[in-house]
Amino acid sequence: MKGYIALGISIISEVFGTTMLKLSDGFTSLFPSIGVIVGYGLSFYCLSLCLKTVPLSLAYAIWSGLGTAFTALIGVLVWRDPFNIITLVGLVLIIGGVILLNAPKSPDKVL
Repeated sequence: MKGYIALGISIISEVFGTTMLKLSDGFTSLFPSIGVIVGYGLSFYCLSLCLKTVPLSLAYAIWSGLGTAFTALIGVLVWRDPFNIITLVGLVLIIGGVILLNAPKSPDKVL
């Protein structure tokens, strides 16, 4: 359970860092630039804690998938990035993939 809490904090920190990256204007604005360093630093630290108990393939899929989905949603909601059917399908596929990776697997059925 602690691994998944660390993973959640890691995802939130990564999305924060990416949002600050947009606001940093190419690292020309001081406080958002500091936010990038803090956000990504905390994200990778928490991801490393998560990997003590959560398998790498699962943790990284969740981290990258949900981080991408949340970042895309922030882009649409905050910065009015274009949102169309292609964006929607992409987000649904990302979230669906994360759900499938978390689905229970039968140990006697291996591909």
